[in-house]
Amino acid sequence: MKANYFQRVQAQTPTRFWINNVTREQARLAIEAGAVGCTQNPAYTWKMMDAPEEREYVCSLLDPILQQEADDTQALVQLQRALVERVARQFMPLYEKSGGDLGLVSIQGDPFHEDCDTIVCYARYNCSASPNIIAKIPVTEEGLKAIEVVLQEGISVNATEVLSVRQALDVCRVYNRITEGVAKKPHIYFSHITGIFDQYLSEQVAREEIEVCPDALWQAGIAAAKKTYWMTREVCPKMGFIGGGARGLQHFTEMVGADACITINWKGTADRLIEQDMPVVQRFFMPTPASVIEELRAKLPDFRKGYDVDALEPSEYEDFGPVVLFRSGFETAWKNALEFIAERRRG
Repeated sequence: MKANYFQRVQAQTPTRFWINNVTREQARLAIEAGAVGCTQNPAYTWKMMDAPEEREYVCSLLDPILQQEADDTQALVQLQRALVERVARQFMPLYEKSGGDLGLVSIQGDPFHEDCDTIVCYARYNCSASPNIIAKIPVTEEGLKAIEVVLQEGISVNATEVLSVRQALDVCRVYNRITEGVAKKPHIYFSHITGIFDQYLSEQVAREEIEVCPDALWQAGIAAAKKTYWMTREVCPKMGFIGGGARGLQHFTEMVGADACITINWKGTADRLIEQDMPVVQRFFMPTPASVIEELRAKLPDFRKGYDVDALEPSEYEDFGPVVLFRSGFETAWKNALEFIAERRRG
């Protein structure tokens, strides 16, 4: 039987396929297609509630929770954990066969409560559900404090909402400091949200009528991802790179060749890549032309903030435009899930 696109990528390159925000059936299909990890974000529960084929299943988990939990937010937190734990079960054979290196599933908490103490509390709670669940924590000023705490406790981390080089380097420094001299180090990844970076810049260019070469703009997110990849490998070789937020097939195909995990949605991205069955080409090592970087830096201040090493301070991470855009999707979905729970409670 002919190997599919993702199986050939895995055979010919160090690039690995992860799947994002999956239903149970999508998880099964993705694993069969070659997925070796999974990311779930705060929009996941609403996605499951909104899927007609999953709604009855969601309610079968939610109803017992509502009988015991009076607070809707805490009910949502418990429901999210239950849903992700069942996906984690599907990835457990990979986790066990690989000795804990593959089959990881990351989970992120309430996007409206992201102070250090709350993040740490959710990380402990969620990761206790299954040995292959890891904490997904935003790289903000408070998130960095939380990452330090959970790493000290031996909890593995996917540091997310990384949309600048500086954020990723800060995670490197925290990990190096906390794990120095530690024999068994927890897993550490960071997620560079390449597709959201591109979406934000494209929308800004259109909204503000900025004159920039479309070919240069198309390369912005990948250029930032490449720089972040190489700089973090120098500072912390053990930290894994996850490329996320795909808004086009290029956010997978342009990363092929990197020693990285690229997480994508099944519908509209993974299924299309399998259908198109394109040649496996290691594009990641093609350098971005200096003229492209110069134009993007000159015309797009937010590109500079994401690309230059010292353009942002930790206190600015949470309010950086691309981060705000990414988080806004989580907040909307979380609100929708809370409304679903409130309506279900009313009967």
